[in-house]
Amino acid sequence: MYKREVLALILAGGEGKRLDILSEKRAKPAVPFGGKYRIIDFPLSNCVNSGLYCVGIPTQYNPRSLHEHIGIGKFWDLDRMEGGVFLLQPYISDIVTHWYRGTADAVYQNLRFIRDQDPYLVLILSGDHVYKMDYRQLIRFHQERKADLTIAVMEVPWEEAHRFGVLSLDERGRVVDFEEKPPHPRSNLINMGVYVFDRHVLEEEVEEEALREGTSFDFGKDIIPRMIGQRKVYGFCFSGYWKDVGTIDAYWEANMELLGSSPALDLYDKRWPIYTYIEDRPPVKLSHRARIKRSLLGSGAIIDGSVEDSVIFSGVYVSRGAEVRHSIVMSDTLIDEEAVVDRAILDKRIVVGKRAKIGYGEDLRPNKKIPDMLKSGLTIVGRNARIPPEAIVGRNCRIGVDIKEEDFTSLILESGESIEKAEEG
Repeated sequence: MYKREVLALILAGGEGKRLDILSEKRAKPAVPFGGKYRIIDFPLSNCVNSGLYCVGIPTQYNPRSLHEHIGIGKFWDLDRMEGGVFLLQPYISDIVTHWYRGTADAVYQNLRFIRDQDPYLVLILSGDHVYKMDYRQLIRFHQERKADLTIAVMEVPWEEAHRFGVLSLDERGRVVDFEEKPPHPRSNLINMGVYVFDRHVLEEEVEEEALREGTSFDFGKDIIPRMIGQRKVYGFCFSGYWKDVGTIDAYWEANMELLGSSPALDLYDKRWPIYTYIEDRPPVKLSHRARIKRSLLGSGAIIDGSVEDSVIFSGVYVSRGAEVRHSIVMSDTLIDEEAVVDRAILDKRIVVGKRAKIGYGEDLRPNKKIPDMLKSGLTIVGRNARIPPEAIVGRNCRIGVDIKEEDFTSLILESGESIEKAEEG
């Protein structure tokens, strides 16, 4: 219905600093999620399930794994002659002399692409949110009100509102007030980062922003506050599951929420499938010793130990006598014999040595390097790290990417401590 009317842009160029080492070597939308997926699979799947088959994806930081994952869009039915998926990497030219400087600048630098597609409306999405939404309802709402901009909004607990853009609506649904991440919110209705713009209004707004001194080139900080009162800006209220997984705690919580008997985010709903790149992997294998409780297991996983309340990705090997609890373990990681992983996030291709313990003890001192990001008791281990046999790693610890056994100066890493390569420090 909307193939020729609407162009979708999924903004996937942010650094993702709040995910720390999980996004150190990959774009935040490419971070694995839910035992099988990447975060960007959710807005991509929402697009195709909503009948939107022309999708542009501005990328920037560490885009390689994201580009490899999406490819030509085959697994989302986006490998087509009319429409399709377009990966929009920034480039330096005689006109443009900088990378994307913000969300609005990412759109501004791709105005030629937008004009070539010639849509009536532009749907702008964040690439790092996990949710299911039928964008047709949002688009219909926008058209019925003849809006210049419609923002998808939802209520969150009051104590979380300060993390987002906060809005107030009048009785007709028009936005009358907007504050970006206020310390003392006046509302708990937040901006979801899902926008429908009239295409010509969008062009005018980002072109004006590009000429303005002192701008941060951001929709939430700059363009939306300016448009309120000058343009017809409406809020579309959404009541389904939505989560910004841009922090370590939020990412862990969203994965753990999938383990409930009736999770709010239903990955098994055939009416609204979440598509992803499909790897050729063998089936899951469980030995006669395997003990599994309330967990997700990715294809090709081999379980010879115990897994409880955890998300296990493809190719993970949990060896005899090993225990994994309340954790996320990404692809091709080995948990060797009698090792214990508790309340931890392990990236890809990690080796946890025999009888090692990750997430040990009751000491919850925040991490010294990133105290605001790692303080809830989670321990994170970067991609390709090697944990020595018999090592004991406490809570709120941070083990960097590519760490080797010889980088451990002691077999005991106290809670709140970190290990990283010497050249990084």
